[in-house]
Amino acid sequence: MGADTAALHVAVHALASSLQPQVVAAVFFASAACMVALAVLLASLRLRPPWWCACAVCEAYVTASWAGEFDNLCDWYAHLLRRAPGRTVHVHVLGNVLTANPATVDHMLRGRFDNYPKGAPFSAILADFLGRGIFNVDGDSWLFQRKLAAAELASPALRCFAAGVVASELRCRLIPLLHSASSGGGGGERLLDLQDVFRRFAFDCICRISFGLDPGCLELSLPISAFADAFDTASMLSARRATAPMHVFWKLKRLLNVGEERELRDAIRLVDTLAAEVIRQRRKLGTADSGDDLLSRFMGSINDDKYLRDIVVSFMLAGRDTVASGLTAFFLLLSDHPDVATEIRDEVSRVAGGRDGHPAAATSEELKDMHYVHAALYECMRLFPPVQFDSKFAAGDDTLPDGTFVARGTRVTYHAYAMGRMESVWGPDCAEFRPERWLRDGRFVPESPYRYPVFQGGVRVCVGKELAIMEMKSVIVSVVHSFDIEAVGRSSHRPKFAPGLTATFAGGVPVRVRRRARASALRPPS
Repeated sequence: MGADTAALHVAVHALASSLQPQVVAAVFFASAACMVALAVLLASLRLRPPWWCACAVCEAYVTASWAGEFDNLCDWYAHLLRRAPGRTVHVHVLGNVLTANPATVDHMLRGRFDNYPKGAPFSAILADFLGRGIFNVDGDSWLFQRKLAAAELASPALRCFAAGVVASELRCRLIPLLHSASSGGGGGERLLDLQDVFRRFAFDCICRISFGLDPGCLELSLPISAFADAFDTASMLSARRATAPMHVFWKLKRLLNVGEERELRDAIRLVDTLAAEVIRQRRKLGTADSGDDLLSRFMGSINDDKYLRDIVVSFMLAGRDTVASGLTAFFLLLSDHPDVATEIRDEVSRVAGGRDGHPAAATSEELKDMHYVHAALYECMRLFPPVQFDSKFAAGDDTLPDGTFVARGTRVTYHAYAMGRMESVWGPDCAEFRPERWLRDGRFVPESPYRYPVFQGGVRVCVGKELAIMEMKSVIVSVVHSFDIEAVGRSSHRPKFAPGLTATFAGGVPVRVRRRARASALRPPS
């Protein structure tokens, strides 16, 4: 009996010893789970979760009840801002003050510029996609990139080179593509997704102008379209992070690598591959300081490939997405306003038609003299700005010109899309596409950048503004002169947007292209 008892004690002791690691692990796991739960609870208390705000605006946002009346979030915001005193609305669940007041935009971008940086919260949202690129940083890093880019983009040599690239892309790629898709073009009539066409065109242009490369020379494991799709996905999913009432949720998904965050990581991996190949090919073509393109200038000052990757991605976003968005919206509007197309053709013929009978082959100087084209483009971007809104984070407490108090750390957003639809800013015909509003005695007259913040304003005004306008005007003149573009199943009166960092039309913009009977053949520009 005593032996049996001793044996039992030994067995129990052995069992306890064997279970000790598992018990310790279980206790550790339980403690960790409690700590995570406590952290989430504290974050919830600090960030004021949506169910703690009972105001009508927050309830409509959280429940998405606004979608019953509006097709797009931006249209709902415009509706709220039109009705709000001071044209300012506070969406508490997002910690976001939205404004469509030009005086407030002036205050943010000029008067109190130092108090409204991009801010760490904004940078965190886009850090995985844009990294330390110019659109996602403040301070010395932003100033360094801006100075280098501004100096390069302002040089006459670069502007001449860019004009030649755009003319070459038009002559050799875009115009032949539209001709082959047009009725009477020899290949039979077919529909084109104009948004996709303009994205490809703008991507080719930005690669040649900013990186000194033709995309056709890139040695990639997948078709370029796959990388373009990854770029779109990364833009869309990064933008969705900003719409989450509690950022802890997307951060937790990123930590666990699940859901949209896993999809975002996969897309960014492809974007990284594309950027790395651009940098590799630029080095392969010559030493970093031998090229005249923008990337070569940066490579002459930066040895960090991760930093160069961020710069490449930022310029792709600026050069591809914004230009394509502006052009797509323009031709969608033109499809609904054929009278504007007629006015453009009359101006093109008047300004450039006397030169060898080729009015579409306009020089840079002739483009500058086309005031109606310029006005029509600006009017398009008033209604459909490529970047619909821009956010800053208050570095300190402040009071806006309309009396709204802004606490330190609050996100403040000026909404360019809503501003273009404000009677208080543009008058009772603000919803109409009317290029004449920009003309005085037939000449284009700009508005204050704080009333029309499409290219931002103050210190952060877009450094690529003139290049983008030249590119878009060149496309408009050449395409409108030669073709009639008719949108199929889409209208500028009720667009549907997809999420993204730039304005993108959901489902694309299918069009029917018709070759104009009297259109002259293009010749290389002089």
